[in-house]
Amino acid sequence: MSTVYTRPLARLVEQLQRLPGVGPKTAQRLALHILKRPETEVRALAQALVEAKQQVGFCSVCFHLSAEPVCDICRAPNREGAALCVVADSRDVIALEKTREFRGRYHVLGGLISPMDGLGPEQLNIQALVQRVGQSDDIKEVILAINPSVEGETTTLYVGQLLKPFTRVTRIAFGLPMGGDLEYADEVTLARALEGRRELD
Repeated sequence: MSTVYTRPLARLVEQLQRLPGVGPKTAQRLALHILKRPETEVRALAQALVEAKQQVGFCSVCFHLSAEPVCDICRAPNREGAALCVVADSRDVIALEKTREFRGRYHVLGGLISPMDGLGPEQLNIQALVQRVGQSDDIKEVILAINPSVEGETTTLYVGQLLKPFTRVTRIAFGLPMGGDLEYADEVTLARALEGRRELD
């Protein structure tokens, strides 16, 4: 790479390539675009990256991304406390919020059970979920909105069995193929999936 790019540019391209979905050509295009921008814009971008990394953590209640100890959704007084939607990560919260169909609260697991990747239930926010549901009289339904992959099915069944003694457990209906991601589903498909949820067997 050093024979094609001067060293600072090569380092920039290399770092951009580490981003998901960014290949060599996209990284090069982004790097060259950044170099063309005014220095004030580039500094603002760099500052935004550093500040986001330093200031954004996880909500102490639902584990969604938040710059505050408790996120905006958990603090919102108009959210319905009877329904709790369980998702794998914050991207799924964002996707579901875009549908404007769900007015309850969320719980983010922080991943899926995947022994191949060394991720067991103890590495996820499952125990906190069980405590949250078990200690609440308000939660009347837990909706499992987890991708229909092998890991997703394993996680859904595991979490469902833990929660059934406490409340009604449903899962969203999927208009998605096996292996599909919530993040990439259109808003209509997600809205219909929420509406068509069913009891977990």
